[in-house]
Order: sequence, then C-alpha cells, then structure tokens
Amino acid sequence: MPDPLDHLAIQSWCFRGFKANPEVISRLKLCGVANVEMCGFHIDPQAGDPSAAISTYRDAGIGFTAYGVHYFNEDEAVARRVFAFAKAAGCTTISAHVPIAALPLVERLCREYAIRIAIHNHGRKDRLGPVWALEDLFKLASSHIGLCLDTAWMLDCGEDPVAVAEKFADRLYGLHVKDFTFDGAGRPHDVVIGTGNLDLPGLMKVLLRRSWGGNLTIEYEGDVENPVPALTQCVAALRSSLAKAA
Repeated sequence: MPDPLDHLAIQSWCFRGFKANPEVISRLKLCGVANVEMCGFHIDPQAGDPSAAISTYRDAGIGFTAYGVHYFNEDEAVARRVFAFAKAAGCTTISAHVPIAALPLVERLCREYAIRIAIHNHGRKDRLGPVWALEDLFKLASSHIGLCLDTAWMLDCGEDPVAVAEKFADRLYGLHVKDFTFDGAGRPHDVVIGTGNLDLPGLMKVLLRRSWGGNLTIEYEGDVENPVPALTQCVAALRSSLAKAA
C-alpha cells in the first residue's frame, strides 16, 4: 500500500517572502519536509536554463514532486518549456489551469513527456472551481488530465473536500491540503490545517482507504514573513491525522 507521506511536500509559494532558493531550502528543512512543489516565483521555466536551480535543491536533499500552478494557453513554446522543466526536475505532475482550447496541445505534451496534468480548483470565482466544471472538463479529457484538489478553495465553493476527493479518487493526482475559516462577509482566511473548516481526519481516511499514492502538498499562505511555525504545525497535524486514520 502506498504511503501518502512518501510524497509529502510544501508548495514553494508558502515561502514567497524569500526569493532565494537556499532560503526556501532551509525553511523546508525547518518544517521537516524533504520535497517541494515548485512554483514559478522561485524557478521560472521561461527565464533561462533551470538546471543550476534544480541542482541546488537536489544537492540539499530536496526532491520535486510537482510544478505549478501554471496557466496554460495555446502557446506551444511556453508550454513546452514548462513540461521540459518538470521532466528535468523529476516532477510527476504539473498543477495547472487548462482552457478547453488548449487541451489538445497539453494532452500531446503529456504523452510526449510522460507527465500528468492536475487541474487546480481555485474557489467560487474560478472557472474551474466548481465540481460541475471539473466534471465537464474531465468528460472532454483523457486520463492524462486529472485533479489537484485544493481543499480550502473547494470549501470556498461550498463543497465538502472529503466528498470531492472520494468522487474524483481515480483522477486525483495531487492534493493541496489547505484550510480556511470565513469571516462574516464570506472572506477566507488561512489557518493551520485541521483548525478551520477542513475535516482533516476524514480526508486522511479517504486517502488510506483508496490506497492513494498521489502528490500530497501542504499549503499555508499566511504569515508571509515567517510561515515556518504555522507550516510546522500543519506538518504535525497531517502526520497525526494520518497515523490516527491508519
């Protein structure tokens, strides 16, 4: 049975207060995590040869699980650089937004590079935020295209992320484990996972029951200048919930 912790990562966007990659690496290690889902803020595939940056992480013992979130369009040159980076870094997926017009291009590159796309839902205001929109997209796409379920933004859509994880289990290629509370006006606020509206134990039970082996990524966007304490709590909460669910 796959261990969901084998691919536990933190989204590098959580460390957007620190531009230099050695600073990201040191904070990943403080959180006790040895993988990163890389975003373009720290390594931009369009900005030249990324091999030195990739080596910086590898030499420090940090692995890459995924790249994203990338917004694809019909520009093949841009898309190809993203796929080439993901392949060189050893990523298994690219978390992304893909408009229907770009599906043929993206699917062709998935086959060429042997990398899957995981659609990232981004809340009620996002075109691919609602469950029905994801269902419609998956009807048009092959199994190269799956879901990177952002649990907090699915809460923002008024949906239960645990039920959504179960619904799309066969196409669940990645998880952004993230938690929100909402103020009286419905505005979301990042909190340590499991302390807001996310049923973290229920989510872990689904992963274990499904023998899930996708990319498990923690995301916390608060405390930009010092996210390590909250992220460390997120890591501990996830590990504890997973152990109790076993």
